[in-house]
Parts: sequence; structure tokens; C-alpha cells
Amino acid sequence: MKLEEEEMKIETMKQKTGASEVNPSKVVPREQWLVARKDLLTREKELTRLRDEVSRHRRELPWVKIDKEYIFEGPNGRETLADLFDGRSQLILYHFMLGPGWDEGCKSCSFLADHFDGANWHLPHRDVTFAVVSRAPFSEIEPFKKRMGWRFKWVSSRGSDFNFDYHVSATEAEQAKGEVYYNYGRQEFMSDELPGLSVFYKDENGDVFHTYSTYARGLDALVGTYNFLDLVPKGRDENPDATMDWVRRHDEY
Repeated sequence: MKLEEEEMKIETMKQKTGASEVNPSKVVPREQWLVARKDLLTREKELTRLRDEVSRHRRELPWVKIDKEYIFEGPNGRETLADLFDGRSQLILYHFMLGPGWDEGCKSCSFLADHFDGANWHLPHRDVTFAVVSRAPFSEIEPFKKRMGWRFKWVSSRGSDFNFDYHVSATEAEQAKGEVYYNYGRQEFMSDELPGLSVFYKDENGDVFHTYSTYARGLDALVGTYNFLDLVPKGRDENPDATMDWVRRHDEY
């Protein structure tokens, strides 16, 4: 049986049984396994080339000049968006779901945030500054950050339009209407705070440009844990109707 037919058979079996764990193949001799593995390798190489192509198109996106002033509150006091670059030309900001008055940060954002510090050892050496932004006051951010043991810089956008302009916080009007603009389209209101990531560039004149933003499953690329799970027989083994309901803040497992 061809690999494609076998995969279709597995998917049909899952749908009929509702099983989350299905043996994906027969036990076969090494030679037969090697044929299937080489077939998969061809697909993996195709995916790698496609990812490289998509990354190239991402770098070729046009930019938008930032004319509005945004003020953030963080460990260095009040800072502008330009200040957050910290002497580098590229800035990545993760929009973390932590609203004013929340007792703790979103568990899914916390899952992603567990991966940030490792990458952040290396990013500054590639002319990239990384930071996290939430709408909660800085005084409410610090205790949760300390609880989680994270080292990355985390600032508050409280009092500015930043979260609203980058469509990760719902305005009062959107909440009343029950509809928000998120991930480049109108969607049913889900939460007053939503996750995302935005990228900025600062030129030699100090002008700042918005180059990229991504939301929802566009953030999967940040989750190293998923890359590990995608290698094992059971995969991510998630509830298809609530894919991250298994996730806990790392001090809650």
C-alpha cells in the first residue's frame, strides 16, 4: 500500500473511533521502513524549500513608517518604541495576553514564553532586540514574570494605543459589538486580549517602520516544544476542538 493510502486509512480510522493514539504503520523489515522513510524525506525537503521561499517573501514585504508615538513602561522606566530597539536596528515584540487586573498571564502565551529566553541569548548577536508587551500595568507584569522565572524584557503599553493599533486588544466598541479585527479579518469576539507578534526596523535616521505581524497559528514557529512533539509517533495528540487545553503554566503541571 502506498504511503498516501496508508495515511488516508489512518485518518479514517481516527474519525470513526475518535482515537487519539493509532499505530500509524505495520511492523515491517528495515528495508521496507527505509523505502517509506525516503519517501517522507522527499516531502520534508519540499517543506524546507517552501519555508525558505515563504521566509524570502516575508523579508520582501513593504514597510509602513510609524509616525505615532507610543510610550511603554518597563524596567528602564518610560520608553518610546524607538528606545526599545536598545541600539539595534531590528525589534521583535511579542504581544502577551495579560490585561489590566488579570491575576496571571494567559497559559498559552506562557507556553510560548517558556521558549523565549533560549533564543534571546543569540538574537542580540544578529542585530535583533526581543521584548514582550502587555496592556497590564508594569506593576502587575513584574510579579507574574518573577513567578515564571523569565529573563526577557517585558514592558507595559498601558495608556497608549499600541495594543489596539496592532489588533491584539479589543476596544470597548468591538466588545459591545461582539466582533473584533484579528489576524487580518473580522472575527467573533473571543477575548479582550489576544496573542500576536510584530516586527519593526529602525534606520540610520532613527525612523521606525513596521515590517511584519503574525497572529494565531502564525505563532507556532515560536514553539520549540511542538517541533519535538511533531517527531514522535503520537504527535501533538491535542483535542482538535481545543488544541491547547492540555497546556499548563510550567509551575502548574
